[in-house]
Amino acid sequence: MLIQVLKTLFRRDLERLRDEIDAYTDESTLWYIDKGIANSAGNLCLHLIGNLNTYIGAELGKTGYIRHRELEFSLKAIPKLELLTKIDETINVVDQALDRVTDEQLNDEYPQLVFDKKTSTGYLLVHLTTHLTYHLGQINYHRRLLDV
Repeated sequence: MLIQVLKTLFRRDLERLRDEIDAYTDESTLWYIDKGIANSAGNLCLHLIGNLNTYIGAELGKTGYIRHRELEFSLKAIPKLELLTKIDETINVVDQALDRVTDEQLNDEYPQLVFDKKTSTGYLLVHLTTHLTYHLGQINYHRRLLDV
């Protein structure tokens, strides 16, 4: 049951991410930083894509994805259409990977050390939903404050 809840939440919030990125009227504003805002919406979007493709896609879905985390925050001026395509691909990766996860695996130790101590796969997946939502809120504020 938790797997279905997680799939629903990831899809909902990744679709919201897609809507937020698509709502930017000035594409260059995606990369704008101002007044104490540490990360642009574009970089936060790349970070979320990298995060989910690493911890869900590569580890649980065995996609072979290789993360370049530093690029998530240093790349600039990626076209909006490319970001939207990457979000759509991530939605599919997350869905397919979670289809492979059993209820029993949720209680198993997640194969990678992500935090300061080992966690269960279920714990990490719940964490990833809250991480997505946290940055989604930042992107929403970024858009409403700077895409004028």
